[in-house]
Amino acid sequence: MTTIVLCHGAWGGGWSWTGVADILRHQGHRVFVPTYTGLGERAHLASADVDLSTHIKDVRALIEWERLDQFVLAGHSYGGMVISGVADAEWQKITRLIYLDAFLPGDGQSLNDLTGPERAAAAQAAADEHGDGWLLPRPPGSISKTMPAEGRQWIESLGRPHPLKSMTEKLSLVGNHLKIADKVYVLASENPGSPFHQFADQVRDQGGWTSLELPTHHHIFQSMPAETAAILAGE
Repeated sequence: MTTIVLCHGAWGGGWSWTGVADILRHQGHRVFVPTYTGLGERAHLASADVDLSTHIKDVRALIEWERLDQFVLAGHSYGGMVISGVADAEWQKITRLIYLDAFLPGDGQSLNDLTGPERAAAAQAAADEHGDGWLLPRPPGSISKTMPAEGRQWIESLGRPHPLKSMTEKLSLVGNHLKIADKVYVLASENPGSPFHQFADQVRDQGGWTSLELPTHHHIFQSMPAETAAILAGE
């Protein structure tokens, strides 16, 4: 049995992992799916003060209160920012660190730094127009056109606007997360133009990393739950 903590992406929640978590639990693994402050079932806690540090604290609180030790930590998309901060502080407790088509920040970088000034400006404009300047609605086109209607409806109906400050806050990293011996980057290869190809290229030839690809769109937990579960379980 393996203990696995799954960190969701922007606009998501613990609900994002339902199919994957069901598979893993059926196999006997212990799975935790925290929802960040201001999203999912915790959307009522959203405020202009919620930032990346808040979401890192959310996951670290789970680790503390559940007394987790020797576990797998995985993050999807924006969740890569979160797990980087968590792992930098909790690295001695983590056996495997997995980025699932996720951002891989360096010290002093924000998510907006990794997406570039044009996308950052577009995000601020969208938040100004639709979210009182601090809540970011899901951008048009962020869900793959190849996704079946049922999956699209599921994601759109449960998704909530994302606190913009979590994307503008720069992450402070000591580098402890890179001391974790077993690190994995999984690229969704049918996601052309995404910022995640750069991170897959970055780690491909580095020691201490396993580089994998899944032939699907960005929402791999929806399109390939069995394959995603197998990677998380180390199969």
